[in-house]
Amino acid sequence: MRIIAGRFRGKKIHSPDDDTIRPTSDRVREALFSILASRLPAGFADIKVLDLFAGTGALGLEALSRGAQLAAFVDIGVQARGIIRSNIELFGVGGQSKLLKRDAIDLGTAQKFLPFNLVFIDPPYGQGLAEKALISANRGNWIAPGALIVIEESRKWELGISQDDDPRDDDPRDEYPRDDNLQDFELVDRRDYGQSSISILTKKALTAPE
Repeated sequence: MRIIAGRFRGKKIHSPDDDTIRPTSDRVREALFSILASRLPAGFADIKVLDLFAGTGALGLEALSRGAQLAAFVDIGVQARGIIRSNIELFGVGGQSKLLKRDAIDLGTAQKFLPFNLVFIDPPYGQGLAEKALISANRGNWIAPGALIVIEESRKWELGISQDDDPRDDDPRDEYPRDDNLQDFELVDRRDYGQSSISILTKKALTAPE
């Protein structure tokens, strides 16, 4: 795995020798950042990145390579945090990075951390973790209004942003009932790549009271 573009272009990223961590492939990462570039006309200069289920840190590092101000890498796994730490040192971005030992589906409040305007959510596929992490980050005020959120999941995955008339809403048997926090988001793009999918959301901007 290598950085695709920016000041670290071509630099190799440390990754595990086994399959305990599933990093985003170079092909998908290249396609994703091309999409993001089209949605960030001013570039990455004012971007603060939250990388949930960070794994190797490849997504946050790619953003830093392209000029992002800051990247916060969140992972609960000991192996993942060790790899991320080694990559932060390898790339010399300690001053622009924060490595957090937190559960992405139970982040708590952001507190001293700024709200982030680019969020990557790349959980293990098929375990219902993406929506839970999105809700957790939103409730804890980690996500700024107007932010872009990128979710990588399996091709079969569908985002559970339900409409008001969705019959699941009041069904107590539903494993993942509708959460009003999801109504803060709008799905703006989705692309499938092999067995993976990339969904891009925006957090709706706050509206002034009438």
